[in-house]
Amino acid sequence: MSEGDSVGESVHGKPSVVYRFFTRLGQIYQSWLDKSTPYTAVRWVVTLGLSFVYMIRVYLLQGWYIVTYALGIYHLNLFIAFLSPKVDPSLMEDSDDGPSLPTKQNEEFRPFIRRLPEFKFWHAATKGILVAMVCTFFDAFNVPVFWPILVMYFIMLFCITMKRQIKVKQRHCRHAGRSRCSVTCSMGEPWWAVAGGGRVCLV
Repeated sequence: MSEGDSVGESVHGKPSVVYRFFTRLGQIYQSWLDKSTPYTAVRWVVTLGLSFVYMIRVYLLQGWYIVTYALGIYHLNLFIAFLSPKVDPSLMEDSDDGPSLPTKQNEEFRPFIRRLPEFKFWHAATKGILVAMVCTFFDAFNVPVFWPILVMYFIMLFCITMKRQIKVKQRHCRHAGRSRCSVTCSMGEPWWAVAGGGRVCLV
């Protein structure tokens, strides 16, 4: 074997040091994510702590409101996906087969499957906070804006979105064969609303 062939094999046969470093880093990161999966409360406490630190930083700097608004919209979209069903119940109602009900007495009917699972919701929300935190270190993202308008627009958007999600949940109740949209929430389901005289659990 010639010297040129041995050099080419050492270059192309083995991954570079940079590639191995980032591969190993990704494996460690994924390992920590896997270990944190069962600790739901701890994960969300850490995320809320990061949110509090971010809000304190924005308050002290008196700027980067457009970044905060973008972060709020991003979290709202994640929250919508977390509350939304994986399959649109309106499409189920339009099908010829009709609503699917339990066929056995001991069969449990589970009509609600989330579009965005809880772990992915937490992971994306935490990454969004960290990205927003990094943006506050760059003046290019500090766009002058009248922040009360952003707050009012965000509140209005939040109310419209929640009203839409209540209607989606009501369609799920009708698809499940319930005459009234009154769903009993179990422990750990934090969101409640009142609609049509009944208590609606959005999650």
